[in-house]
Amino acid sequence: MGGQSGGNGSNPLGGLLDMLTKAGLADQAQSWVGTGENQAVSGARIAEALPDETLQKVAAEAGVSPQEAADQIAHSLPRVVDTLTPDGSLPQGASLEEIIREQRL
Repeated sequence: MGGQSGGNGSNPLGGLLDMLTKAGLADQAQSWVGTGENQAVSGARIAEALPDETLQKVAAEAGVSPQEAADQIAHSLPRVVDTLTPDGSLPQGASLEEIIREQRL
């Protein structure tokens, strides 16, 4: 497999954290990756951070409104990221949509 170029597509979880950082959620995202306590985030902030098409797709698959999906993602995303980063660093792996689907909305 390819080297560690650090390109945008090489680490979907990193891409998710970049989105959260751009939405002003850097402190929360870093708390989930790190080994300390996870900071909470609101569904409204998640809705702002995620691309509309991603949120719409996840909501449609779960049979809920986009706002309900955002609320559920906000509730479980800290735990999911924490589980995927047990040593406090980002793994290579699943796509962004797979990470969000993992939450079993």
